[in-house]
Amino acid sequence: MTSLHEFYYRLPARAGGFRPGSHLGTSLGHGQEFAAHMRLLDNPDPRRLDLRASLRNLRREWLVRVHRQRVSVPVHAVVDVSASMRFGARASKLHVAADFLEGLGHSAFRAGDPVGMLAFDAVERTDLFVPARHSRGAGYAMSAMLREFASAGASARAGGAEGLSQAAQRLADRQGLIFLVSDFHWALEVLDGILDMLAQAYVVPMITWDPAEAEPPPGNALLAVRDAESGRQRTLWVRKTLRAQWRDAVAARRARLDALFLARGLRPIHLHGAFEAEAVSRYFLEAVA
Repeated sequence: MTSLHEFYYRLPARAGGFRPGSHLGTSLGHGQEFAAHMRLLDNPDPRRLDLRASLRNLRREWLVRVHRQRVSVPVHAVVDVSASMRFGARASKLHVAADFLEGLGHSAFRAGDPVGMLAFDAVERTDLFVPARHSRGAGYAMSAMLREFASAGASARAGGAEGLSQAAQRLADRQGLIFLVSDFHWALEVLDGILDMLAQAYVVPMITWDPAEAEPPPGNALLAVRDAESGRQRTLWVRKTLRAQWRDAVAARRARLDALFLARGLRPIHLHGAFEAEAVSRYFLEAVA
């Protein structure tokens, strides 16, 4: 992983905390952003004495400058590792997620944020849990775990909101930044309740699809397909009508996901077959603009 995979991210709103970092904070302390003047008696720090403001003060009191400090926030990636995430024409969606995790670890270390990982399929995968930590190698460790899991060949289980709900309970009512990495090929009815649990955090949905599932194959031919989640197999005659239905179904699913997240003020990032650091940087630059 090179520095080309590092991406920019900042929270668009102020965050609480006292550990110095890169995000706009709500706490007062050492920083560059001026917040207010206070009496020297209330904040006895003569190093921040403001002589001009003190001379203009009608009460003739010594005033000191008080600043807001920038803070670090915990960053978590909640990754779907269900059977459908093993699909991919060139690289599986799990490998795309692993590329993202490697870039996330590098970027979080540069920003001064602790970073961790949670995973789920039908249930929470505690074997893939990595607590948030501030470490140069955190991204490499998380990425390696995910790649090893993807290539292990173990029986994959179907995904579901129940597994996501169990993982989300670890982060319920916590502030921070959460990347939700999934193809969302499961029932979405209970996703609202899960997002309620994560309402204190800034959630970034990352919809991970492979081009081979979003675009039907060209030409008329028989196509053997297998549902990655249920394992059911069937044979389709690919023709013009089926290709149109395929594209319509993909567009409808994408529109439903976008509408579900936008209703909560969340704008998803779409990953199509590869992780692009520049696209993630552009997403956050637009959010804080």
